[in-house]
Amino acid sequence: MNGAIFYASKYGSTREYAQWIAEATGLSAYDVDASSADPSEFDFLVLGSPVIYYRVIFSEWVQHHLDVLMTKSIVLFTVSGAPAGAKLDGWIADSLPAALTSKMHHFALRGRQIRKDLTWYDWTMLTVAGLTNPDRQAAREERQGFDYMDRNSIQPVVDLIKDLQAADAQGQQDHL
Repeated sequence: MNGAIFYASKYGSTREYAQWIAEATGLSAYDVDASSADPSEFDFLVLGSPVIYYRVIFSEWVQHHLDVLMTKSIVLFTVSGAPAGAKLDGWIADSLPAALTSKMHHFALRGRQIRKDLTWYDWTMLTVAGLTNPDRQAAREERQGFDYMDRNSIQPVVDLIKDLQAADAQGQQDHL
């Protein structure tokens, strides 16, 4: 299958994961804010976005391309400080159309937050959140930052992409 990675990144973690996935799979990676690549040209799409303030940051891009996205196999990876689970699933459900989320495979990857690199607004919001968060570990991470970036964590994403590519190759071979 002919696939591509489309991602948005604010501080670089999602970009780094997209590049790692591209290297491991041979797919091209496109920043949704800097590319004119057309998602309709591909059979399947890998979408990547950080989750900031409980939402994916590329929801406008998704809405703009929704008709095309609904016709594709979709693999979504999100990047945040939050681990996989009901809380993160709820944020994704609140960010993206249910018709799309019900048909995609979602992988939650842990990101990086370096306090000195944050905008003033993000730094202030995270400081306030850290002071009011009842989860002491999450509160400490919001105030001090964290680094969970791990190249090995992309393996389930890579495995699914390779399965999609292999299924297409098998289908093409069956037609010969």
